[in-house]
Amino acid sequence: MQLVRQKVRIRSYRQGGRVSRPGAALVVLLAAALGSGCGVADGDASPPAAGQDAQQGAAGALTAYVERVKKEHAARVAAARRWGLKQTPLTAPSPPAAKPEIATRKGFEVAGGASLPPVFTTVPVKEKVVFLTIDDGMEKDPDLLRMMSELRIPYSAFLSDYLIEDDYGYFKRMQDRGVALHNHTLNHRYLPALSYAEQKREICGQQDKLEKRYGARPRLFRPPYGNYNKDTLRAAQSCGIKAVPLWAAEGFPDRMEWREWDRDLHPGDIILTHFRGRGDWKGTMPDMIRRVMNTVTAKGYAVARLEDYI
Repeated sequence: MQLVRQKVRIRSYRQGGRVSRPGAALVVLLAAALGSGCGVADGDASPPAAGQDAQQGAAGALTAYVERVKKEHAARVAAARRWGLKQTPLTAPSPPAAKPEIATRKGFEVAGGASLPPVFTTVPVKEKVVFLTIDDGMEKDPDLLRMMSELRIPYSAFLSDYLIEDDYGYFKRMQDRGVALHNHTLNHRYLPALSYAEQKREICGQQDKLEKRYGARPRLFRPPYGNYNKDTLRAAQSCGIKAVPLWAAEGFPDRMEWREWDRDLHPGDIILTHFRGRGDWKGTMPDMIRRVMNTVTAKGYAVARLEDYI
């Protein structure tokens, strides 16, 4: 399905705020820490007041926090060098206190589907954040787990059981690192060609499998190939699916593919890639992450956690 973004909407996207770099945040925190302390003059022998104790304690806690942030940033800079990134990934802002309202993208509706899970390619935000999602589960590269953990890059996995059943443990290790595991059907079939009952077995059967293996029933679902009909959304809703994120761009080790007319990123865009390696691509999964992150960072975007916004 070819996506076409309206030009008027692009203008509204570009009004979004910029992502703060860690250095600027540290300056603010350090200034706050220095400003909050209340020193005692050399000639003053009287003990500090209770209020001064509280201020000094708060200043000490803030200083410790600043030091921790500095160390984490230094570790991320070192990891970016170690994994061959051109720039250190930008840090996403704190997630919104209230999640944005998600609606089906214009042109992606199904007849009579107003009450069904929304289908979308972009989360409505103003901040320069995007979301990284990885589909299917064929390649189980341990370097991917190390790379994403060391770089502290959030991502979401959409899994098909027939591809992960030979190593459920790999995705458990991924889950233990904070990655949310979502539904991509049991067997990755072209859903619009199936009956409602067959679609329900594919979608709800995977809900059951993922809940049994990983202790959580997914609330996000991505149909194989991005194809669906009303029965797809009805079946998904019947077993707990709340939203259907598709994608606005796709990453490969050697290129990015753009599904918007302007061939660019926009605030809230969802990026798709796959668990694949040299057997399918001109590179490895870490090569793919390098390509995606070099593109995202060069354009001034940070990768945020999709589940914090949906």
